[in-house]
Amino acid sequence: MKYIHGSPAPKVSKFNMGDLSTHFPRRVHLVSMEAVQIRHNALESGRVAANKVLFDKYGETGYRLQLCVYPHIILRENKMIATAGADRLQEGMRRAFGKPTGRAARVHSGQSIYIVYVPLDGVETGKKACDTAGTKMPMRTRIMIEEVPVEEQAPAPVETPAVPEEPLPVEEAEEEAAPVATAGA
Repeated sequence: MKYIHGSPAPKVSKFNMGDLSTHFPRRVHLVSMEAVQIRHNALESGRVAANKVLFDKYGETGYRLQLCVYPHIILRENKMIATAGADRLQEGMRRAFGKPTGRAARVHSGQSIYIVYVPLDGVETGKKACDTAGTKMPMRTRIMIEEVPVEEQAPAPVETPAVPEEPLPVEEAEEEAAPVATAGA
């Protein structure tokens, strides 16, 4: 980002979908089995496909889908002219720092890409959503199911509004100090 100006905006529109305030007892992870870079087009395509499966089953509030990676990496392409008579226009590898064409997220082996939070009876639907998103990814993936610990399920405490405190009285200075005159240089 510091050296490459004019990079395109990521196509991923939302990173958290569904009901964000409800705590669900099961988590289904889509985990990468290889270290790769995933283009932002593929991330958005997988997000839309998984969200559609979950939305059709549970509506807007019966699940939560979270995209865990962000496309930070800027992809560049050194565009070459490939038409007849282009041999005098190309410069080959000279000054080959390409123009920005897209973005990608760098993913390590074993890293979660999507996490789906579902109710107890929704594990199969969560697996289907992750499998659908996994078909859009450029690497082998696996699905992990996890029980959410009880301390994570507890609803967030409701904070009571703070009672405004009375302002403290400002103590007045007893006497103002008289300026001291000094003889100068």
